[in-house]
Amino acid sequence: MAEARAINVVARNRKARHEYFVEDTLEAGIVLAGSEVKSLRDGRANIADSYAAEKGGELFLMNAHIPEYAGANRFGHETRRPRKLLLHRRQINRFMGAVGREGKTIVPLSLYFDERGRAKVELALVRGKKAHDKRATMREREWQRDKERVMRARG
Repeated sequence: MAEARAINVVARNRKARHEYFVEDTLEAGIVLAGSEVKSLRDGRANIADSYAAEKGGELFLMNAHIPEYAGANRFGHETRRPRKLLLHRRQINRFMGAVGREGKTIVPLSLYFDERGRAKVELALVRGKKAHDKRATMREREWQRDKERVMRARG
């Protein structure tokens, strides 16, 4: 959804689709300091272990690593600080309701700049996979790859 419009993808959470069943996605803005934006424009970020959590009725991106920008000197930022996500109240309530009722998790799938140059996060409402689910997904992916290979060989 959001990646079709994305101009500059800074970070992807490739592990998320392996670890979880993605049930719903949503694009959110993110509040950043100036040095964080500079660091993101350099293409430096890691969202592999991050998640979204509620604090005081608002949603925050936790544990996302944006390294310090070298030119920021003493005006830098903390690398793993909680970053506020910009969502409508209805969207926050819908996601937090699913987390509370059904035990789901909110994880970021990608961090990018949109066509207007604003930093955005694609959030996903996910349900954890069991080990056998992960094996079945890998089996299916290998089967699709083999099928493509056979079709190419036949011409």
